[in-house]
Amino acid sequence: MKTFALDADIISYMLRGDTQVLLRLHAEQDMGNEFGIPPMAYYEVKRGLLAVGSIIRLRLYEEICRDFSVGVMSTAAWDEAARLYARQRRRGRSLEDADLLIAAFCLVGGYILVTNNTKHFEMIDGLVCLNWKQ
Repeated sequence: MKTFALDADIISYMLRGDTQVLLRLHAEQDMGNEFGIPPMAYYEVKRGLLAVGSIIRLRLYEEICRDFSVGVMSTAAWDEAARLYARQRRRGRSLEDADLLIAAFCLVGGYILVTNNTKHFEMIDGLVCLNWKQ
């Protein structure tokens, strides 16, 4: 069994009814795989829906969040995020805090990150990413 973490962009595709993403999601569910939502991704989607006043999609999002657990950032995940930040900074690279927090959540929790933004995460050692839009 695999455990996937859904990035905000993938959740947005789901909310828009993207056939490619929904078919892959259902196929993974049929194989008994599980899903979670990183807390930072939860925040990114929710703030966007509230900002544009999308009541219908907000209700659908709340249903998704009931079906897939929204994770909690443990102290270990916060520590991992700080290590990732320091490592990338020493290498002369920078990542958005949201991406660092999502990556740390996945690394500590053993999640496979599902994202269309694989480029944002490719420099993070040990993080497994899948792109369901390719």
